[in-house]
Amino acid sequence: MSDQLVINTLDFVRSNRFLQGSIPLVNLERLYSYLANTSGELVYLISGLFDEHNRPMLKISVSGSVALNCQRCLGKMEYELDLETGLLLARSADELSRYDEDIFVDAIYAANELSVLTLVEDEVILGLPISPRHQDTGCCLSTETGIHATTAKEHPFTILASLKRTH
Repeated sequence: MSDQLVINTLDFVRSNRFLQGSIPLVNLERLYSYLANTSGELVYLISGLFDEHNRPMLKISVSGSVALNCQRCLGKMEYELDLETGLLLARSADELSRYDEDIFVDAIYAANELSVLTLVEDEVILGLPISPRHQDTGCCLSTETGIHATTAKEHPFTILASLKRTH
């Protein structure tokens, strides 16, 4: 994408601005390796505001559907994204390191030029499941090959009991 939308994060928050739009999945190159295909788009909303402690933050919402590969059957599966994240903006390295110590806080360094595309793509990558899988009933393997059906009709210790009787 040649003309990326860039924001100055602190000015964005101070002026209480918001951006909304949609991004075609084909424009999110770092996301390619996670996807089964790049058709479709994601809808985003980014708001600049101050939190309850008067700290600058960006509130990011992303929604849409992406096609992932099921790690069980390797088939395509649709995954609905509905992400909402609040990112505190650190004005210095010391402030960022203090935020990093708190596991309940997500923070980034306040930048003069932050790409909206990169920000949305980062949030989507972080919001994807580590190992995407169909539900048991929706997986190709579970219905075709009976992966979840009991393969042995005998009790597993039946053979062990017969060995005990012979010795």
